[in-house]
Amino acid sequence: MSAVLPQSSRAPRSELSRARWATRAQFLNLGFVVGVWGVHVPTVKAHYALDERMLALVLLSTSIGSLLTLFIAGRLVGTLGARMTSVLAGTGFCLALGLSLVMPGVWTLLPVMLLFGASESVFDVAINAEGTTLEALSNRGVMSGFHGMFSLGAMIGAASAATMLRAAITPSVQLACVGTFVVGSIAFSSRGMLAAQPVRDVAQAHFTWPKGTLLLIGMLICFGMLAEGVMYNWSVLYVNQELRAPQERAALAYVAFAGATALMRFAGDSVRARVSERIMLLAGPALAAAAMLLVLLVARPWAAIAGFALVGVGLATVVPILYNAATRIPGVSRAAAIASVSSIGYVGFMVGPPIIGGIAHATTLTVAMGTLIVAALILMIGARRVPDVVPASREPTRSGTLAPQHAGN
Repeated sequence: MSAVLPQSSRAPRSELSRARWATRAQFLNLGFVVGVWGVHVPTVKAHYALDERMLALVLLSTSIGSLLTLFIAGRLVGTLGARMTSVLAGTGFCLALGLSLVMPGVWTLLPVMLLFGASESVFDVAINAEGTTLEALSNRGVMSGFHGMFSLGAMIGAASAATMLRAAITPSVQLACVGTFVVGSIAFSSRGMLAAQPVRDVAQAHFTWPKGTLLLIGMLICFGMLAEGVMYNWSVLYVNQELRAPQERAALAYVAFAGATALMRFAGDSVRARVSERIMLLAGPALAAAAMLLVLLVARPWAAIAGFALVGVGLATVVPILYNAATRIPGVSRAAAIASVSSIGYVGFMVGPPIIGGIAHATTLTVAMGTLIVAALILMIGARRVPDVVPASREPTRSGTLAPQHAGN
């Protein structure tokens, strides 16, 4: 096993800077794949001749894979380190992406989607664990910026897929090329990540059953991910199917959502330094709910583009704040805390597709998209119970890590 960094030690500034850029690149890589996949959900639906219920089953298999591997993700990161784990997991979801349009039928597609979700969730835990470690060692907020890179990658991925569709490049070729490119980028980017884990992350449990505050945070992440999942999996199909816009134009609504999310997440760490996290957790979902209501009432492609951008602004900082709050729970390693709350959070991705697919099948996709409004309202209610961080109290300790004072414990 590789050497470990003492929790209170300060890595050389150049090493931390290199690791931050490498981690930004990994979030960008993950977002790029998610963006490409989001645009091609209608392609999968058409290629395998699926109705909404069968499409929901395909998306559900992805979520099941994500949920199952979260029970071992913390241990993998603790044993192999975030660097090696990210390479192995990245290879898995890039392979699955390349295979998603070349399977002989939907039943052979399902295990491919299981692999996609499983490896994607392990990669997600690895880079988030790396991110919270860097935030502690750097003595400054960086997590929202990292998640901003994910959203930027999603915007670039969606825009790239729309461009390739406009150029009439075969979708299966698109996904194979994207998978090949991203797996190479992940391997290259991993070289700058930290070579060791803090003692805290090695010595403590790598998975803990969520309870108390950790359970509450996990539940809120669940609704946050459900809301984001509505956008990732269904926004392009909504504009394409319900608003009758061509797929390449429908992709622009997703680009607007991802782009606005990225911009807000890049500003998020600065906002966190000035505004209470609790206020951000209240105001953001309120904006997202109001914007989605506007989209559904106006029912025009231009309104969807503008409204989805506001949804992105509203949801942007919710999950990064909640992830960071989970890692402040004492007695649990960062990887374990993230894996624990993610095990609940990914239920949002898991139950979201069948719920939305079932509602769409029984009514319309327009009605089903309203689940985002419900999720946002639940986030607003639950935000009052999340331990807050007072911006002025974010002072460095002697060990050089953040020492936030928790209000409401």
